[in-house]
Amino acid sequence: MSEEWGDVLDSWAPTPEHALWRAHSDAINLALLRRWLPEGPLGRVLKTDLFDEAVGTGLVGDLEERAEEVVGIDLAAPVVEAALAPRPGLKGLTADVRSLPFEPASFDLVISNSTLDHFDSVEEIANALDELARVTRPGGMLVITLDNRQNPIVALRTSRAFAGLFRRIGLVPYQLGVTCGHRRLAHLLRSAGFEVMHCPPQVAARLSTRFAPNGRPGAEEHLRRVLRFEGLARLPTRYLTSHFVAACAVRLR
Repeated sequence: MSEEWGDVLDSWAPTPEHALWRAHSDAINLALLRRWLPEGPLGRVLKTDLFDEAVGTGLVGDLEERAEEVVGIDLAAPVVEAALAPRPGLKGLTADVRSLPFEPASFDLVISNSTLDHFDSVEEIANALDELARVTRPGGMLVITLDNRQNPIVALRTSRAFAGLFRRIGLVPYQLGVTCGHRRLAHLLRSAGFEVMHCPPQVAARLSTRFAPNGRPGAEEHLRRVLRFEGLARLPTRYLTSHFVAACAVRLR
């Protein structure tokens, strides 16, 4: 899997669509963190992948402003190198979230955005959550997002029957794994609060760039248009339309 993510990074094209997709993802994740994280210093922070930072702005810069230290890991060494190149203050390691090279209770906060939804089984997600709990101090916080299995589009594209086809025709640029809906994620975390994010970022980016009025609005206008899809969060259908399911969990002991 690590070699595959290196290949994805090598083939990643900085197209307007990809740039908007990443900007949308960063904006939604940052908004989530700003709502959920406590005020004041964050202590020592772990981010469980660095692909966002390797191909875009990511979340690390925002976290570094309030953290004592931010440590980022990724399964693929090329992704770590690309993320660290413009960020000399970031500590990055090549590591697997299912077997973390850290002492117990090493972190005050763990950010795991769309990391655990690339495995082949729910058991692997559970194992990774056990590892994240191990390295989080008692009273520390985990903020996690996963592709939402209750969304019919996500369910289709992560199914064994169609995942390979979508990858071959370019609708999905990287490997997708099993994932959860909000009930299963709640069960796996045992004690969590939930928030969902709503339009698939790839679809939103494609619609915004393809059907732009007057052909070429600026990047900021594109992003504003895409973020309007988040209004779906107020509807009763939110668990079907949400692209991600998110939870905020506290380690009790």
